[in-house]
Amino acid sequence: MAGATFRFYVLITETNDIEGTVMKYEILLFDADETLFDFKKSEKTALQKAMLEMNIAYNENYHLRVYQEINTAIWKEFEDGLIPQQRLKIERFRRFADQLKIQFNEAEFATSYMKHLANASFLLDQNLELIKSLHQEYRMAIITNGLKDVQNTRIKKSPIGPYFEDIVISEEVEAAKPDPKIFEYALKHLGHTDKSKVLMVGDSLTSDIQGGINFAVDTCWFNPRRMVNQSAIQPTYQISQLMMLQKILRR
Repeated sequence: MAGATFRFYVLITETNDIEGTVMKYEILLFDADETLFDFKKSEKTALQKAMLEMNIAYNENYHLRVYQEINTAIWKEFEDGLIPQQRLKIERFRRFADQLKIQFNEAEFATSYMKHLANASFLLDQNLELIKSLHQEYRMAIITNGLKDVQNTRIKKSPIGPYFEDIVISEEVEAAKPDPKIFEYALKHLGHTDKSKVLMVGDSLTSDIQGGINFAVDTCWFNPRRMVNQSAIQPTYQISQLMMLQKILRR
């Protein structure tokens, strides 16, 4: 069709053999939550402990679902530039209280929640093995849309923390994925300028993949649930298991 532009991505499966393909990267940029870390488990743990600390009876099936819906929506607002990160910290719990029709001090709840979240660090399966292996050949950094008090503790003190040269947190650099500024900041700190040697890996199309595209680097969409991509955002690669990343990196 005249004037149309098409993007294609490579779907990597367990049986793909791309040996011989020249696709050697030097820098691997990873998203943190739901790519390397089991954030849902951390979130569940932190919410339960915060509610009990605030003397609120906790019903996981109800309260966790309500909070996750609110939290997902407000982080999307943050990605879209509709709410500053400092306001997000407390606003999500104001909305949570409104939805539950109960009263509590939102600022105290936020402090309690973030304290427990910072100490709830759970790696997704096989990620320690993968990161240790990749560290032998590649320089790596994490780029996360997160809160510094939470992410610094969760990531740096985790078993994979020492294998990353830098952890770039949106609150610290005042830029968030998909804004290319946060990627620019990461590469500047790594002292690297060749974008053709950079691969961004993450689970979010709108944050990680769109951010990589905005910065003009290759992207790998980690899609463990094998969701159908019905958006206009097209990653360079798609994988359903993070260990498949090794196939992409193989010459």
